[in-house]
Parts: sequence; C-alpha cells; structure tokens
Amino acid sequence: MRALLIVNPNATTTTPAGRDRLAHALRGRLALTVAHTTHRGHAAELARSAHADGMDVIVAHGGDGTVNEIVNGLLGPSPDRSADPTLPRLAVVPGGSANVFARSLGLSADPLEATQQVLESLQDGTIARIGLGHCDGRWFTFNAGLGLDAQVCEAIDLARADGKKVTTARYVRHAIGRFFASKREQPALTLEIPGLEPITGVHYAFVSNSSPWTYLEARPVHTNPGTSFETGLGVFAMTTTRVFPSLRVVRQLLAAHGDPASPHLVRADDISRVVARSSRPIGLQVDGDYLGLRSEVEFVSVPSILDVVIPRAGAV
Repeated sequence: MRALLIVNPNATTTTPAGRDRLAHALRGRLALTVAHTTHRGHAAELARSAHADGMDVIVAHGGDGTVNEIVNGLLGPSPDRSADPTLPRLAVVPGGSANVFARSLGLSADPLEATQQVLESLQDGTIARIGLGHCDGRWFTFNAGLGLDAQVCEAIDLARADGKKVTTARYVRHAIGRFFASKREQPALTLEIPGLEPITGVHYAFVSNSSPWTYLEARPVHTNPGTSFETGLGVFAMTTTRVFPSLRVVRQLLAAHGDPASPHLVRADDISRVVARSSRPIGLQVDGDYLGLRSEVEFVSVPSILDVVIPRAGAV
C-alpha cells in the first residue's frame, strides 16, 4: 500500500524526534513517502500530486489547518461533486493544538497511539465515508463560523505569525476579549434556513459538521450534539451578547452531555444548507482558519464525500 505522509513541521505539538518515530512506524507497514510542508497551501498541492500519482493513502501529521488544506486539495473548490473512488483515503495523526477533526473521528490525541490505530485500521480496511461542509469555495471538516469565533481565529493567526505559541489559555483570553468588544456592536446577521422564516438580530453564528464543535484541552464543547459526519449541518446562533444569558449558554456548552437551549439561542440540526447575510462585513473562519470579511455566505452540507481512516473500535 502506497502512502504519502504530509508533515507540517511547524505544527504546535510536533517534534523532530516524534516525526522520526512516526515515519519509522509507518514505513514498517507501508510503502511510504514523506513530504514536509514549507508554505501556506503546500499541503493542498501535495495532496493533489498524491492523487495524480495514484497514492492509496495520505497520512496528515499536523493540526486541523493541515488536514483542511489536504481535504481542499483533494476535493477542489466546488461542492457539486460526488465521492471519487480514485481519491486516496485520508488518515490523520494529530500534531496541532486542538486536533478537533482527528479526535472527532475517535483517534487518540497521542501521535504514537494514533499511528498504531491508523495502521491497524488500514490493515483491517476500517474506513468510513463521511460528509463535509462547504462555504465560500472551501470545504470544512468540523466547523465554520461568522463573527465571534472568526475574530478569535484572526487573533490567534496574528499571534502565531508573531511567534507566539498557540495554547488553550490564549484561545480563551482572545474569546473573552472579543466577546466584550463585540458588546458595543449591533447584531448584523440574518440567517435563512430551509423551512423557517428568516432569523434576524443574530450577533454570531457557528456552523458544525460534527460534534464536539471544539475542545478546551480534554473538555469537549458541544454546540449541536446531534450533529455528526453522517448528518447535515448544525447551526448555533446567538441573538444577545448580554453577559448572564451568555454565561448560562457557555455552561451548557461545557456540560458533559450538553444540549444548549436558551430564548436567545437559535439552534437547528441536520440541515442541508443555511445562508447568512450581514448588514456589514463580518469575519468568516473555516476549521479555525480565518478567511477575511464577508457580507454573504452560503453553508452547504455535502454527504458521503470523503473516505477516512477511523479507529478499528470507533464509530463515526
């Protein structure tokens, strides 16, 4: 079985020694080629080349951004496509700070344990065909958002560019800062969800392709707990930035089996698409990657589009 290991050497939790151990373990069972990314978009280029070269598997070792680039490199910009049996299967070995996609698939957060899971699954043929989300010419594997979370992602990108380490504490600090800064702003978003009247007065909106929406260290954050890689998208949108109603929702998000509900919360599950329009340009992020300001975005669920390696005992 021919495999390409795409490594982001700048990912948060990777080390040279760890990367060597990972490559050694994979090379013992696969005909392995190793490539290190050197610039933004390089993982997408490598994924396209792997497909053209007839690789059987792509193993991503990096964070969620690396995985997102690979997925977009394989699938291209348009959502109007069906599953391609000639595409390499995608396996993930976590190397970032949150590793939301890998953990949502049931993979261990420990790179060596995840590598063993991947090898066992490849031997047994434990593969799942999952659905993805799409917006603004980009695929997303676990979440996208307009407003608050996009502003946090922008701040994290700027901090990373300044050489600052990405940590959970840094995410939380930026989230709190952006939340209180946004309290001075009027709600700008209107959401159009099939079967519902347009929803106005929205301050920020999260769109999920899986659950959890993200992790704070080991703690999962659930916005739409019924959302999975086998359902449509989940929408979570707030119509207030008042502190106490917001804190009550945050507490529900962090509950072990949270099912957030509030008079100020708009939630919709298993939807095929949602259109968000903004009265002023507002930030957009996909899988933690800040894309810039947008005035209108359509989010679409594309079912059963990508084959991924899942743990032998796991379920998607």
